[in-house]
Amino acid sequence: MASPASDLAAGAPSLVRQSAFLRLWAARFMGVLAGQIQGVTIAWLIYALARAHADVKHASFAVGMVGLAQFLPLSLLTLTAGEMADRRDRKAIVAACIAGQALTAAAFAAVSFARIGALWPIYALAAAFGCARAFLAPATTALAPMLVPRELLPKAIAWNSLSMQAASITGPAIGGLICAVSPTAAFVVAVALYGLSCLAALTIRGETRPVAQPGSRWALVKEGLTYIWTSRVVIGAISLDLFAVLLGGATALLPVFARDVLQVGAQGFGLLRAGPSIGAAAVALVLAARPIRRHAGAFMFAGVAVYGAATVVFALSKLFALSIAALVVLGGADMLSVYVRQTLVQIVTPDPMRGRVAAVSTLFISASNELGEFESGVAARLLGPIGAALFGGLGALAVTGLWSALFPTLRKADRLT
Repeated sequence: MASPASDLAAGAPSLVRQSAFLRLWAARFMGVLAGQIQGVTIAWLIYALARAHADVKHASFAVGMVGLAQFLPLSLLTLTAGEMADRRDRKAIVAACIAGQALTAAAFAAVSFARIGALWPIYALAAAFGCARAFLAPATTALAPMLVPRELLPKAIAWNSLSMQAASITGPAIGGLICAVSPTAAFVVAVALYGLSCLAALTIRGETRPVAQPGSRWALVKEGLTYIWTSRVVIGAISLDLFAVLLGGATALLPVFARDVLQVGAQGFGLLRAGPSIGAAAVALVLAARPIRRHAGAFMFAGVAVYGAATVVFALSKLFALSIAALVVLGGADMLSVYVRQTLVQIVTPDPMRGRVAAVSTLFISASNELGEFESGVAARLLGPIGAALFGGLGALAVTGLWSALFPTLRKADRLT
């Protein structure tokens, strides 16, 4: 029987020959790395500012408000972003959005350097960053299948996830280290990485403009929504991720756990942030070597269930090592479910509709992440940080059982082809 290493080596050359995909891969890696460094720095900065004038619960709520600030513009722009990704040059959209993210990172650096004590400039810039993300995610997701043969798509998704998780591992650690010295310097590093990401996107060669779609903007939006709602696989997969991660968003409370529960400071916070990505990268590496061939739906639901259970362990842990271990397991389980969901949605969606489907999927993901941060902040204010994380983990387990009953077609999904 071939080993994972031999499978990995056998699968790599096919993707290595896809130069356009590799450029997109590099652009996403550097963009995610910049975003992770920026995210760690924002969370630590705003918690420090809020903690200087409020108790733990109110400061936790302030951190959660960053997620809400990013989610609101994204929710308003999602349908427009999806329609644009199905009508305009996807590469141009990606490059423009990355450039916009670089500008917001530069503005964050200016706010940090000026030592502005108010929170509203950070929330305003987070909203601007959310606008760029609203258009970036659908265009990027819809662009990737245009750059590789269809039979390589599952491997491309796994390798793309691996690069993102590698950036997510190193990003929080780098961000935590630099932030401990100077938040301004951390934002400057993010600006530089966004610039390199934009350059990589601009060098992508090939046809990146989708086939022109007839009809008005509203007609295209309506067509996309109808397709999503009538496809049990698509609506089931993206809504499962929405509600499970929305409730189980313990990562939004990591600044609180690092400073006031585990008491490990900024560097410990960076390690905690890296924990989920370590687990996700390990699972992504296995999936890149040996993609799931059978029982895909069962694997996805198992991943969400383990995610919820690991969140419960993290909530109750008082040991730094156990907390990191729980976060590693949490990240690996999430990677498994995300891989299956993304592959299923990409395979069953026609190319002319990928942008609109990706836009709604992005909205659901962002609702589970950014809105999940807000939910965690509210829950922490009512229940305390430990109670909020425990509530989220138990909620994710409940959602797994409910969705398994509501979407039997998704649960019985077999091959990722």
